[in-house]
Amino acid sequence: MKRLRIATRGSDLARAQVSWVAAELRSRFAIETETIVIKTTGDTIQDKSLAKVGGKGLFVKELEEALLEERADIAVHSAKDLPSRVPPGLDLVAFPQRADCRDALVARDASMRLERLPRGARVGTGSVRRTALLLAKRPDLEIVPLRGNVPTRLQKLDTEGLDAVILASAGLDRLGLGDRICERLDPDVVLPAVAQGPLAIEMREGPSAWAESVRRLDDADSGLAARGERSFLHCLEGDCSVPVAALCEVLPGSRARLRGLVCSTDGTRIIRSEREVEASPAAVCEAGEAVAGDVLDKGGAEILEALRAEGFR
Repeated sequence: MKRLRIATRGSDLARAQVSWVAAELRSRFAIETETIVIKTTGDTIQDKSLAKVGGKGLFVKELEEALLEERADIAVHSAKDLPSRVPPGLDLVAFPQRADCRDALVARDASMRLERLPRGARVGTGSVRRTALLLAKRPDLEIVPLRGNVPTRLQKLDTEGLDAVILASAGLDRLGLGDRICERLDPDVVLPAVAQGPLAIEMREGPSAWAESVRRLDDADSGLAARGERSFLHCLEGDCSVPVAALCEVLPGSRARLRGLVCSTDGTRIIRSEREVEASPAAVCEAGEAVAGDVLDKGGAEILEALRAEGFR
């Protein structure tokens, strides 16, 4: 029987994510899979800020090429790594159940919290969004640029004399490292990246023997939230390598709340907006567009223009 070929990056986290998808396809639909490991440009560039050399799309470009060239049948991504636009001929067909969307503080002192970090503490992160929102809360912190996969970043906590690092809770949980988390940061303080938490499964448009089964991996609430947040990102014509953030939460009573922001890289200007709407795909996507429009009108457009002038993608 022909196997479904899954394209993925080679990191420990990417392999864990693919293993979960493969197990779901096998147990639910008796689909056997083959993993195609691809090294992306984002994996290769370790000494530069992604925000200035192409953004998070550098983690997905080669996977999408493998799909378009029919070397793979689906690709599994961390949804937050995806740019706002999907290449022609491809489709995001499923967002499985979302893991914890919050950012996580991991410190050398396991009892530490963001509020209790010593003045001038050295905190590692490779995200301009996290940098900006951390500085908005704690302008005294020294932010240290940090690249690499999850184990590498955790190792640098000790080898580079850092007091703490900020990572995604979802990645730590998926790697069985949730016990390293000192604090899961409140979204009111550090609003997550667009579509942080769920996986995203991408495949070619058109008929496929596996399409129906793969689409059934979509979780209704996760898909609703991710698509609403991505509509916000799409209207800003950016990706998550610039300091933008959004979170769509499904509420009781078939309602949804979508929050979004744009901020300066030093955290001194933060433009926020939110909408509460019916929890339907059309309504949350319209809410994403409305929140983006509000943010742009209230000063976000000026911030983004300045960022692009500085070389941010």
